[in-house]
Amino acid sequence: MSPLPQEISLSHIIDPVKPVGVATSPLRSLRIAGPAQSWGAHKVVGVDIDDSLIRAAWRRRRTVWSLQEPSAAKSTNVIGTNDAGTNSKKRRRSPTPETPVADYFPVSCEHEFGSLPVPPSETRGRHVFPHNVSFRTADWTSTHIPEDADGYSVVIAFSISKWIHLNGGDEALKAFFRRVYDVLKPGGMFILEPQAWDTYAKAKRMDERLKENGRKLQIRPDDFGSILGTIGFGPAQHFGITGEGGFRRPVDLYTKL
Repeated sequence: MSPLPQEISLSHIIDPVKPVGVATSPLRSLRIAGPAQSWGAHKVVGVDIDDSLIRAAWRRRRTVWSLQEPSAAKSTNVIGTNDAGTNSKKRRRSPTPETPVADYFPVSCEHEFGSLPVPPSETRGRHVFPHNVSFRTADWTSTHIPEDADGYSVVIAFSISKWIHLNGGDEALKAFFRRVYDVLKPGGMFILEPQAWDTYAKAKRMDERLKENGRKLQIRPDDFGSILGTIGFGPAQHFGITGEGGFRRPVDLYTKL
């Protein structure tokens, strides 16, 4: 998610993932931990229709919490005495990167002893990782969840547009875009990873129903920008290619006007 703007910090974020039971990794290895953990988002919600993936995401959340590296030690000022007998400040150097850091829980310990316990939110704070990230089992494309009531500053849709399109057709895709618009606050951001049209063919081979639905599609990924514009989004901001291997795709940002 490095190409994305840092304004995502201090946001309410939802990340709906693939609908209709299409298999995926547990929320792409807790991909929403970035804004939740490092960017200081107040609240992040991940949604998947598959309850087993949601349970795996909760477990992964605890693992990510356990394996956090401690903050880098800061330089401290030490008051001493110079040759003239007057007070002087000496700056104590921070440890070099090669210096082992105490109290760090490496992955080997997590495998051997299990994850570290998560401190209660009363101690750590409700809007601090890991308490600011949660998960729900739902088909968010057609089902409202309680968090929707407050609205969101950001909606992230990675590796999802193709599956909504193939499962529900052109109207389902447009309905999803309208739903995103409805739950975003004014000025909110819709971060979309459009999947190229040529990848639809491979997906259609997975299921005869998807193959049949694919024959009826009129909308192409190149049309997404104009459709979002008619709904009320501004023009796309393109943030380049992200991901690895077969998951290298462009990331676009649309702002609710």
